[in-house]
Amino acid sequence: RRSGQYTMNHDYSKKTPDGASFDRSGSQDSLDELSMDDYWKELENIHETRRNNHEERVALVVKEPDEGELEEEWLKEAGLSNLFGESSGDPLESMVFLSTLTRTQKAAVEKRIETVTQTMRKKNKQHQIPDVRDIFRLQNDSKGKVCDGSEPSTVRTSENKNETQDGTKGPKFNLGTDEQESTLEDMLVLDTDINLEISFAEQAANLKDSSAGKMWKGGGGDTLLPNFRLPKDKTGTTKIGDLAPQDMKKVYSLALIELTALYDTLGTEFKQQKAVKIKTKDSGLFGVPLSVLLEQDQKKVPGSKIPLIFQKLIAQIEEATLETEGLLRIPGVATRVKSLCQELEAKFYEGTFNWENVKQHDAASLLKLFIRELPQPLLTVEYLKAFQDVQNLPLKNQQLQALNLLVLLLPEANRDTLKVLLEFLQRVIDHRDKNKMTLNNVAMVMAPNLFTFHGFGSKTIEQSEFVMAAGTANLMRFMIQYQKLLWTIPKFIVNQVRKQNTESQKKEKKDKAMKKLLKKMACDREKHEKQEKTPNDADVPQGVIRVQAPHLSKVSMAIQLTEELKASDIVARFLSQKSGNVQTLKKEEVCLYEIGGNIGERCLDDDTYMKDLHQLNPNAEWVIKPKQS
Repeated sequence: RRSGQYTMNHDYSKKTPDGASFDRSGSQDSLDELSMDDYWKELENIHETRRNNHEERVALVVKEPDEGELEEEWLKEAGLSNLFGESSGDPLESMVFLSTLTRTQKAAVEKRIETVTQTMRKKNKQHQIPDVRDIFRLQNDSKGKVCDGSEPSTVRTSENKNETQDGTKGPKFNLGTDEQESTLEDMLVLDTDINLEISFAEQAANLKDSSAGKMWKGGGGDTLLPNFRLPKDKTGTTKIGDLAPQDMKKVYSLALIELTALYDTLGTEFKQQKAVKIKTKDSGLFGVPLSVLLEQDQKKVPGSKIPLIFQKLIAQIEEATLETEGLLRIPGVATRVKSLCQELEAKFYEGTFNWENVKQHDAASLLKLFIRELPQPLLTVEYLKAFQDVQNLPLKNQQLQALNLLVLLLPEANRDTLKVLLEFLQRVIDHRDKNKMTLNNVAMVMAPNLFTFHGFGSKTIEQSEFVMAAGTANLMRFMIQYQKLLWTIPKFIVNQVRKQNTESQKKEKKDKAMKKLLKKMACDREKHEKQEKTPNDADVPQGVIRVQAPHLSKVSMAIQLTEELKASDIVARFLSQKSGNVQTLKKEEVCLYEIGGNIGERCLDDDTYMKDLHQLNPNAEWVIKPKQS
């Protein structure tokens, strides 16, 4: 039965419109020109490997949530659990968070709170049940304000305020925000531009209601990849890893709400899956959770963020040469791969495994096996379906925006491992003239390894893989092609984090002022600050910043801000001041950090214009120090 399934798939793959087979020599950008041969061959290799291993995989049980449970879990994930439940106390902390949301983000939160509220009332729970009107009352006091670091953008207008765009009744309560006018060209961007300054869901809502409806429909039909550009930002591009952990926590909550708002706006259902816990291996290499692997690895190599076996397999493939024809596509010998797998399990950590015995195609097969055998998918049980659903979004820039948010939502270990994988795949593609592995070829081979997860049970996979094949191959192309963009934190989210930090600081100051016991201390502190303020002001006049560099020979310098001064200029100025007493640090080893004010800590990219950033965060301190690994 199974072989029949794949014969059918294989036959289908040959029925391309022009009858063309894979042209492995050209640089291909369009899936329309391809057959799906590589995809189905890879899938057959995967099933053959499983049959040879004679292993009955334990299927993950995905729990069907009760009514309202999904929304309740979503609110917890978004950091808004103190708005309901027994622990529901003073929701002011969440109010600060909610005050920074865009209208589409607020609508997404409202929708979930409404469901939870109704469910709680049905179940007659004996604890505080919030009223959506109360929760959003503070936001209604400042109508029309959008806190995403941009001017308010138009969101759909409906004569009936409780009607959604499809004419159905929306939530009972709405935000009561004033509709703001903005010129259409502010929102309509060319397909090659990715606007990171305005909320993705706001852009989608605006585009959906604009007169440019023709751009809205059928956007997914063309399979040629646009030349999406990462826009230059004068205040610096923020990458994953540039922010302090406390700010990354805020980024996670905002990314979850934004992704949900984007899917809501585009009419795509967003559901996080939940796996029932199953017993997994607590040692070894293959079939071991990433967290357990890293725990093992950190005992050997402190600070390891990528599994050592994963790194070693990639290094082994690259050691031979990336010019080998059919690299990743041609499988290793199944019996040899199985034997190597068992030997690695026994000898890898002992350091007695002989890597000279490992042929390149075998190493590539082991790398793919490692990804497939993870007890939970690399893209996680929670978000695998959301990744797959990206293909249903109408426009390519929206698909890319959704992928960007999903990458932000991945746990650190999964995200770091995925990044190393995608960087490796790009290096393989860079040698396509010799190895005949174009972007499309690599995507076809890798998609089944990343997107068809054994743990959900083979029946589910076999029924859905035929439909998913082209879509997931396309997603794989996106993830490889635009990986630099996917690891960028959108500016509107960074601005929302800044806004939250500013509002929290205001709240803290207010709380302190209200406490009588702290009044005297506050007065003393103010006097002390006044005494110290005068010399500091004289030392650092307006338009000048003080930069500290405790690890360099020149530990402090007053820097005059100019229109063209960049972060890289300041670092270069410090590094030029050399001294024999201090350990020499290279430019790539240090970073100029923006610390405090409205951000926790942020490593600045070289092209950050310092005057623009100083205006955005005038209370920040500036420190040059070694980059955090």
